[in-house]
Amino acid sequence: MDVTAWWFNPNIHPFTEYQKRLQALLDFTADMHLPLILRDEYRLDEFLMNVAPDPASRCEYCYRCRLEELVRAAKEQGFDCFSTTLLYSKYQLHNLIVSICRELSERYEVVFYYDDWRRFWQRGIELSKAAGMYRQQYCGCIYSEKDRYLGKK
Repeated sequence: MDVTAWWFNPNIHPFTEYQKRLQALLDFTADMHLPLILRDEYRLDEFLMNVAPDPASRCEYCYRCRLEELVRAAKEQGFDCFSTTLLYSKYQLHNLIVSICRELSERYEVVFYYDDWRRFWQRGIELSKAAGMYRQQYCGCIYSEKDRYLGKK
């Protein structure tokens, strides 16, 4: 399978965290000679306007806005299928991600390549540490940063 990486993470907070994660991806894709489609857009204001009324549902908005851009691009560029690294994390809302991906797959007529990548969680940690990769400490948005460092209420 030929793999192309995709970056679109417009709501990672703070911007310095966004930059660290992007640089880690740039380094990885360069080392692996992996093609990368880069949507380098920081749209924190848009994210906040959409989730501030109901922060509890922020994950659905975050997944949906990023995945829809991915699937739209996959359709436009003629990719056979798509998947997401969100399915690797044991901290993400796995079933919600799968549901959104299936919905977008049908709407855009692009195959959703599903696998439960969480089985590689520990091995991924070992490999990324051995490679000296930057490892994030929270999901990414301002709310997850708050939860990580101040605790959930």
